[in-house]
Amino acid sequence: MGKDRESLQVFYDFPAEHRVYLQTTNTIDSTFAMIRHRTARAKGSGSQNTMLAMIYKLGMRAEKRGRRIRGFEYFAKVIDGVKFRDGIEVNSETDDSRSAT
Repeated sequence: MGKDRESLQVFYDFPAEHRVYLQTTNTIDSTFAMIRHRTARAKGSGSQNTMLAMIYKLGMRAEKRGRRIRGFEYFAKVIDGVKFRDGIEVNSETDDSRSAT
């Protein structure tokens, strides 16, 4: 675990507002997670056509339930390579003062 410490803490290099979404923003996976959950519960009930209709309806409903992403204004900074430490933007003066202590 000591050798992987840097890669395990990459999570904290992002703005705090984005951390909520790091594991849940894959909209395709979110959609299919709901479908997988429902079809597992309904297994054996109905025909193949009934199951396909249910999957279609669940997919349409999941598509409408997309969440708005908080901290949208930080995306440009992340893309530009601005560094964050513990969810707070770090500029060069702040970074130098922390290194000195």
